[in-house]
Amino acid sequence: MAYLERSLEPDVRKAARDFPAVVLTGPRQSGKTSLLRDLFRETHRYVSLEPPDMRAAATDDPRSFLERNPPPVILDEVQYVPGLMPYIKERIDESRGKTGQYLLTGYRNLLLSEKVTEFLAGRAVMLRLLPFSYREIAKTPQTGFPWEKGADSGRHEFIFRDLWESFLRGGYPEMATNPKRDVARWHASYVQAYLERDLGSLRRIGDLLQFHKFLRTLAARSAQLLNVTDLARDLGLAVNTVKAWISVLEATYQIFILRPYFRNVGKRLVKTPKVYFADVGTLCYLVGLKDAEHAMSGPMGGAIFETAVVGEVMRRLSGRGGRSHLYFWRTSTGVEVDLIVETAGKLIPIEIKMSATPDRAMARNIVLFRKDFYGQAEKGFVVHPGDATLPLEPDAVALPFAAL
Repeated sequence: MAYLERSLEPDVRKAARDFPAVVLTGPRQSGKTSLLRDLFRETHRYVSLEPPDMRAAATDDPRSFLERNPPPVILDEVQYVPGLMPYIKERIDESRGKTGQYLLTGYRNLLLSEKVTEFLAGRAVMLRLLPFSYREIAKTPQTGFPWEKGADSGRHEFIFRDLWESFLRGGYPEMATNPKRDVARWHASYVQAYLERDLGSLRRIGDLLQFHKFLRTLAARSAQLLNVTDLARDLGLAVNTVKAWISVLEATYQIFILRPYFRNVGKRLVKTPKVYFADVGTLCYLVGLKDAEHAMSGPMGGAIFETAVVGEVMRRLSGRGGRSHLYFWRTSTGVEVDLIVETAGKLIPIEIKMSATPDRAMARNIVLFRKDFYGQAEKGFVVHPGDATLPLEPDAVALPFAAL
């Protein structure tokens, strides 16, 4: 499989220069191993902890295992042996001044975060690698966001069907680098081999048919408000079961939760959030879409495009080590802005529209949001699947998806 350059590479290099350890997390098959092996092929040995014999060796005698695999070393799939962390800390502290000693990968966010916080605080930095962004796949320059200096502007090549074909494929490296792969078969294999196996082992999911039904039902709710009680009732499951499955999907980077924006931070935590699948290709597979025409013109078209836009912003922020926070805004009267990017103390409102011919009416909610958050909200954007950047209001600009 050909290697495509990732926008996270500069951050990974810098982290390896500044810290004794780097922990690279992200979903299965997002390219973590390929990135590290490509960047550090001349300097670091590679050891995978996925094979049972290597896992057993690291678990049974961690000191001897680390002695046989000294730094600088890449330890892949470290979530299989979380007990290694205190012994890695021990080895780091023997040569605290050396950077880039241990490069670790894993896909279980909460578990790794807890272990890194407990044992490697101050010794490691955590970075996240998500599936490819649209710009990474297209090999277009990784300029700044439209609300930043250095962003590109003007017209972008408008190939509507190609854009939707890319949504069906998704952003996982094997799909992005091998256009001949059968899309439906690959995603079916991914769901079977990774989601069901890994999540089943995490939560002891006994009825995989029921879990698969849960995945499909949740996918049909992507870009919608997440009402766990309604979801549990529709599936005939206990609310706590649904909550547990959602938490595991979020921890393994298969979905992300977008919370509503309020000035009162506490309200953001208790109000109903929205759910998005992290990879739009996985979403299309789970809702049974195999054709670009059906995807863009069917009842899921708006949700798919919104999932793609929110996911693109998420991936690009993650790909440059971004720490901006993402929300949506919704009033009691139903006025909503699809995406709010909170960065450097400012709020960037983004509306997401399926029409390739944007007009001023599409910016109405951005104007209302800027009035409510006067002095804090910046100029907003209406993201569409067309090819032109043009002003809609003094407060808003129409922006092609390809310009994100």
